[in-house]
Amino acid sequence: MKQTILVTGGTGFIGSHTTVELIEAGYKVVIVDNLSNSKVEVLDGIEKITGVRPAFENVDLRDKAAAENVFKKYPDIEGIIHFAASKAVGESVKIPLVYYRNNIVSLVNLLELMPEYNVKGIIFSSSCTVYGQPKPENLPVTEDAPHQKATSPYGNTKEINEQIIYDYIHSGANIKSIVLRYFNPIGAHPSALIGELPNGVPANLIPYVTQTAIGIRKELTIFGNDYDTEDGTCIRDYIYVVDLAKAHVAAMSRVLDKETDKIEYFNIGTGRGNSTKELVDTFEKATGVKVNWKFGPRREGDIEKIWGDCSKANNVLGWKAEASLEEVMASAWKWQLKLREDGIM
Repeated sequence: MKQTILVTGGTGFIGSHTTVELIEAGYKVVIVDNLSNSKVEVLDGIEKITGVRPAFENVDLRDKAAAENVFKKYPDIEGIIHFAASKAVGESVKIPLVYYRNNIVSLVNLLELMPEYNVKGIIFSSSCTVYGQPKPENLPVTEDAPHQKATSPYGNTKEINEQIIYDYIHSGANIKSIVLRYFNPIGAHPSALIGELPNGVPANLIPYVTQTAIGIRKELTIFGNDYDTEDGTCIRDYIYVVDLAKAHVAAMSRVLDKETDKIEYFNIGTGRGNSTKELVDTFEKATGVKVNWKFGPRREGDIEKIWGDCSKANNVLGWKAEASLEEVMASAWKWQLKLREDGIM
């Protein structure tokens, strides 16, 4: 058995898939989640896939005493993968203080506790939003691309948290960190036992597509068709969530087992861009199911086009995105059908 890893937000979309990959790679996992945007039943899916039920603590990381109790209860934790955060761009524009408190205080509490409890490394779940809208000459974006002013409070919390980690390590704190800046995670585990299950109306594109396709939502709105792109809709780098999860395992192994710089940064994506309309078209092609959609006005906080240069992760972490967009869309639909079969939605 390898080291024990604390996965914050581990019942969430990316957290649950990463927990599966960690367990399958031989790590012991402790999940902390306050279930604000996930359900505890996700643990059943993780257990069915891996044969292991990870330890689970219902804790809000803004509560430092409660967070500390986790480290007291599991003194063998050596690494942290920190996903726990509010993450909807549009919502963050409406309630910025909620985002600042949730996303920043939880990280500060963890960082303060790490040296006290001999936790060696933290993988931080960052985002390509730190690059803002890159200038055309900076596409695809590398890790050295200039950071632009964030277009949303959500994006700003990622930028601030990256700076907090850097400043803390620079001050001499005896910890290491890998910051993973990822692009847009989509899809579901091939088993259809775990996937993206937001509470309420989805803020992310793919669950909205699948819920519209199955009739839960009346229609999908594509925000903006007058962007400077081939079909007028926004372009993103869409990464399969299982591929993304595997990147976290590679990063954790590097942080805990290798002599490396105290802080490193990696883009995690496919290295190519797809437009919103292209995504909907690919879903229809992969599944044979039509989606009722329309164009709507642009949405505040949205970036026009961004995709990543992920060669550093490919070369240094030995990781690469492998799934095709059609496979990913088929996995998302299989998950939606499973939710319907189980009477969940």
